[in-house]
Amino acid sequence: MTQRVWFVSPAMNASLRQARFDDGAPLDAAGREAAGAAACALPKPALAVVSGSRRCRETAELLGLGSPVAPDELAAPDTGNWRGRTLAEVSETAPQDVAQWLGDPAFPAGGGESVAAVCARVSRWLDAMATDGGLVIAVVEPELTRAAVVHALGAPLSAFWRCDVTPLTVTELSGRDGRWNVRCGRPLAQPRASVGPLPQ
Repeated sequence: MTQRVWFVSPAMNASLRQARFDDGAPLDAAGREAAGAAACALPKPALAVVSGSRRCRETAELLGLGSPVAPDELAAPDTGNWRGRTLAEVSETAPQDVAQWLGDPAFPAGGGESVAAVCARVSRWLDAMATDGGLVIAVVEPELTRAAVVHALGAPLSAFWRCDVTPLTVTELSGRDGRWNVRCGRPLAQPRASVGPLPQ
């Protein structure tokens, strides 16, 4: 049975605009407007899931996804004592830590969670996915979409930083038996192009 999982990145908020490690800020006015305008861009899923962050929950609500569940594996990354600080601020006070975090997937961000740990839990969630072929829509932090792409492509963890995920875009995974195909970064506001049948 072919599985389909669409990863949706949250709409814009102040933290994203400032390259700030998530501090629980709500969507800003532009983000709310964009998410509301995209409310009809998604089909009804068999299952909706969400990262537990405020911006993801608010995005899911504005997209009309009801009350999605929040699996532990899809929680926002734990950035430890970097939470609420901008990347520029952390780079100024702890440049070696930032360099190691960007270069070593096993290095924990701010003493919290490493890229490798994030990728491992997202991989576990994907591998355990069983929806009888129904569509799963996951409104998650950009890092989790990156992790999903790395897993789907069987890419090395170093590829995590090579994936750009912009606000309110959809990354579509489809596949079976652990083999995934990836369609990256479709803006939510654009109508979905017609495609042929999914691979069996």
